[in-house]
Amino acid sequence: MAQILYVTNILIDFGALAQLQAECERVGITRPLIVTDAGVKAVGLLDKAIQALPALAPAVFDQTPSNPNEAAVRAAVAVYRQAGCDGLIALGGGSAIDCAKGVAIASTHEGPLKTYATIEGGSAKITDRVPPLIAVPTTAGTGSEVARGAIVIVDDGRKLGFHSWHLVPRTALLDPELTLGLPPMLTAATGMDAMAHCMETFMAPLFNPPADGIGLDGLQRGWAHIERATKNGQDREARLNMMSASMQGAMAFQKGLGCVHSLSHSLGGLNPRLHHGTLNAVFLPAVIRFNAETDSMKKDQRLQRMAHAMGLADGGDVAEAVKDMSARLGLPSGLAAMGVTPDLFDRVIEGALADHCHKTNPRLASADDYRAMLHASM
Repeated sequence: MAQILYVTNILIDFGALAQLQAECERVGITRPLIVTDAGVKAVGLLDKAIQALPALAPAVFDQTPSNPNEAAVRAAVAVYRQAGCDGLIALGGGSAIDCAKGVAIASTHEGPLKTYATIEGGSAKITDRVPPLIAVPTTAGTGSEVARGAIVIVDDGRKLGFHSWHLVPRTALLDPELTLGLPPMLTAATGMDAMAHCMETFMAPLFNPPADGIGLDGLQRGWAHIERATKNGQDREARLNMMSASMQGAMAFQKGLGCVHSLSHSLGGLNPRLHHGTLNAVFLPAVIRFNAETDSMKKDQRLQRMAHAMGLADGGDVAEAVKDMSARLGLPSGLAAMGVTPDLFDRVIEGALADHCHKTNPRLASADDYRAMLHASM
């Protein structure tokens, strides 16, 4: 059964960061911990966030890794407790936001983080004791700023999902100004992450018309602007629309995702150096082809509707268009170009079958199906 719930206060416009202190006051944060990473700090965005908090004295954790892990969560919790914090500000891409969600759990709940993972039956154990969280994304990709989920590599090496409505940020401050300096390849990779969210949730079979509409509009916006944003990072219209597409993909994927994310979560857990959005872009064509013949896809003309949103001619090949877009953006042509070898496939398949996204794909994949998708994505 689909649950339809939109609860985040979203402020989206150039200059939205100026509302950070007011939003802290609104949700009751008096001593925030800013969770960010070294790259965000290096380009001056952390300083901008601190300047937007003139009446508050935030503590800072700036060591979020590119794929957040339980060790980083523990280190941030130590700073949170030592500084006497009562709320969180996540500043960065999906990694910083997901790390902050991990801190929200671990700072108020006992036991190892895996206790609260979705596939471990932990969602119901996450309670309203979590501190308030404000998310300030600096990329346009994951949409974690409006999502109930987080992805964290736990101590046993698994890349697990954590899902609870209590983890949804109280406020999402979407300021496209913060993305103007994003490098082209990161713009492309995070942008294709947003496209994957919009497309995969649209293919998911659960009945959720609002999610379908939001995801399809996000696809249309993102597809029309991703090349512009990649080629000219100062294109303000493109940056605004990419930030919206990212947010919309995550608003929609409360409906569910599928095999693209089962595979990218699993492989990303085995090799945390691989970028999640790039993996999604690589896996998306094979998964679209795998899903194409399912009854739900045909009944609702989902391929045709995606093709229309992408501006393709009638009968246009959606999977091939995704592959062509990745090539035009300069992203890797496949897994081999990313250094992935077939000897990993058995472990990737094992993780994909156990992933929380596996069962929400419109067509249930077997181990052999996953193997075929992996080979097709090489």
